[in-house]
Amino acid sequence: MTHANKTGAAGAGPCGLVLALSSGLLAFERAAVIGLMGLVSVLILLNVVTRYMGTPIYWIDESAIYAVVWLSFIGASAMTRLRLDFTVGLLTERLPPTGVKVARVIATAFTMLFGLILSYMCWIWMDPIGIAAAGFNAKAFAGETFNFLYTEHTQTLNWPTWMVSLIIPLFAVSLTIHGLANLLEDLELTPRRVYRGFPMAHAEAAS
Repeated sequence: MTHANKTGAAGAGPCGLVLALSSGLLAFERAAVIGLMGLVSVLILLNVVTRYMGTPIYWIDESAIYAVVWLSFIGASAMTRLRLDFTVGLLTERLPPTGVKVARVIATAFTMLFGLILSYMCWIWMDPIGIAAAGFNAKAFAGETFNFLYTEHTQTLNWPTWMVSLIIPLFAVSLTIHGLANLLEDLELTPRRVYRGFPMAHAEAAS
C-alpha cells in the first residue's frame, strides 16, 4: 500500500479533502499499473508460446493492445501527481525563485485546465444524458445523434467500444484531481507530500 509522508500538518477542509482524494486515487493507480504490467507480460508470453506451438489465440493481440492503452493513461495520471511529467526548464532556469514559483503555478494550472476541458469533451462525446433519454437504446441514439459509440464493438474481443474508451474520461477526471492537488501545493496552501512506493518520484532515484 502507498503511504504519504506529510511535510507538515495536513490541510483541513476542502484542501485536505482534495489531497486525500488524490492520495487514494494514486494508491489505486499504483495497484492498477502493477496489475496491467503483469497482464501485458502474461499476454505477450502466452502469445509467443501459442504461436510457437502453431495454435495462436486470435484475441490476444487486441487484448495486449488495450491493456497497454489503459496502462499508458493510468500511468500518465500517476506521473502527473508525482510530478514526473515532462518539463522544459530553459526559461525557469534563468528566473529568480519567485519567478520559478509563478511559472510552476501557471504550468500546473494549465494541466488542471486541460483535464477539465478533456472531461467536458468526453461528456459531449459519450453524452450520458442523451443515451439515457433514448432509453439506453444504442441504435435509436445513433439514429438521432449520428454518434455510433454505443453501437460499435471491438474486432476480435467483440467488446462494446464505449467500455474500452472509458479510460479517456477516467483519465480526464483523475488528471483534474491530481492537477488540483499539485496546484494547492504549488500555491503553498498545503504542505507538499512525498509518496512511498514510487522510487522514481525522487530526483536522486531518477538520476
